[in-house]
Amino acid sequence: MANVSGLISPSIPITPKRRCQPSFGVYRSGYYSFDKITKRVFLCTTVEAVAKHESVTSPSQSRIPRRLSQGCKLIGCGSAVPNLKISNDDLAQIVETDDDWIHKRTGIRNRRVLSGKDSLTSLAVDAAKKALQNAEVEPNDVDLILMCTSTPEDLFGSAPQIQKALGCKNNPLAYDITAACSGFVLGLVSAACHIRGGGFQNVLVIGADSLSRYVDWTDRGTCILFGDAAGAVLVQACDGNEDGLFSFDVHSDGDGQRHLNASMREVTSDERKVMFGSNGSAVEFPPRPYSYSCIQMNGKEVFRFANKVVPESIELSLEKAGLSSSDIDWLLLHQANQRIIDGVANRLNIPDERIISNLANYGNTSAASIPLALDEAIRSGKVQPGNIIAAAGFGAGLTWASAILRWG
Repeated sequence: MANVSGLISPSIPITPKRRCQPSFGVYRSGYYSFDKITKRVFLCTTVEAVAKHESVTSPSQSRIPRRLSQGCKLIGCGSAVPNLKISNDDLAQIVETDDDWIHKRTGIRNRRVLSGKDSLTSLAVDAAKKALQNAEVEPNDVDLILMCTSTPEDLFGSAPQIQKALGCKNNPLAYDITAACSGFVLGLVSAACHIRGGGFQNVLVIGADSLSRYVDWTDRGTCILFGDAAGAVLVQACDGNEDGLFSFDVHSDGDGQRHLNASMREVTSDERKVMFGSNGSAVEFPPRPYSYSCIQMNGKEVFRFANKVVPESIELSLEKAGLSSSDIDWLLLHQANQRIIDGVANRLNIPDERIISNLANYGNTSAASIPLALDEAIRSGKVQPGNIIAAAGFGAGLTWASAILRWG
């Protein structure tokens, strides 16, 4: 029997049986392994020793590794972007800027923006279909859909509409995860928890955002940064010794919300009079409608935040996985700013040739940035099955999350 972590429950009698196993465990926010995964070193452990230890130590206190009975692996990917391309030169027609100024400060040359009859849901569906095709999994075999987005096209979430569009006949659970640019990594962690502890087999994790709808296109500080896109990965259940999510580290800090937000805005008294005329009581009923403001960002503070917490988080995830940065084949960060990506890589001593970046072509696509970059790297042949990837997302909330994973 498995507990909520997808591990052997210490409350069930275990027949002592000695065998060689990869040594895995759980510590606070992430799974970890005591083995050098890339070298495929296995330790001989006794199940009865683990059970004996856990009989006197609560699971929340235990730091002794426990064997994973159920693992998960990433087996399919897909992405989609709008047709409309906006270059730095295009933006120079709107605000006082130029291509050189933008590129030096961000690394961005172009971005894609939803237009006409395009919708974020259709992008997400397109990316999801490609991921299922890549994984050779039928829509009816999907039993959970996680839509990681901060810009749904329905107040109550977009995931069920994706389930409908994919034609999933068994009505699998589908729900949204809102965590801005950290969303996709948190989606992967959620998928792993559903598989390890809930018995799910095929979980579709989608990262999709359309921040262009919340940008003040007259604000040079933000309009140069964002674009729209969708990316998806199929996470599938597997045996514990094939597990592809080695560890993770997740955090949030609500105090930093003042540095990056798109808060609710109350309509003014004049706007309310237009809507309701002179009707309404002294207590102002009906309530005043609200709408979201454009993105507000303190770029210097967000830059400082990312350069501090992201390398620290990746180092923690590596420690939990029993790895060092030299064991990592690829560094895949949220595509926010090339200077952040380069700074984190420098801190971790990861050379340029092991960095995945497509920021120049798409800008900051929020929750879509990691799966979009991953999909392009896989389809181009850069990322190969078995490669170890250190991924990290960071952004509004403030939130940040990292994970050490293996592709394929």
